[in-house]
Amino acid sequence: MAIATREEIFEKVQTTLVDALGVDEDEVSGESTLTGDLGAESIDFLDIVFRLEKNFNIKIPRGDLFPENLLSDPQFVSGGKVTAKGLEELRAKMPWANFDRIGDEPSVQDLFTVDMIVNYVETKLGN
Repeated sequence: MAIATREEIFEKVQTTLVDALGVDEDEVSGESTLTGDLGAESIDFLDIVFRLEKNFNIKIPRGDLFPENLLSDPQFVSGGKVTAKGLEELRAKMPWANFDRIGDEPSVQDLFTVDMIVNYVETKLGN
């Protein structure tokens, strides 16, 4: 049973990111990257998770939405780029995320998008 439309989820995610990152609403589109476009830093990811849990009344297990140690592992990230092995690992850990748009050697800054968060929340809500 869907409890929210994708548009409703996007609007709540957008509001969450505006509040957490202090950005303007018009800066937050589906394609916006959290670090590259919206300026999120590692500490912000904790705040985003907390706010998403509160705003959607869901539980997000630690490392579920944003894998913690993966991006600091040299076999998965090299020179600020995600390796083929890292991309494979991300796809396995984050089946709800669409990594097709980022190419073969994506920058770490381009990984996490607003649409990715919307996809995650949709799966948590059972949509």
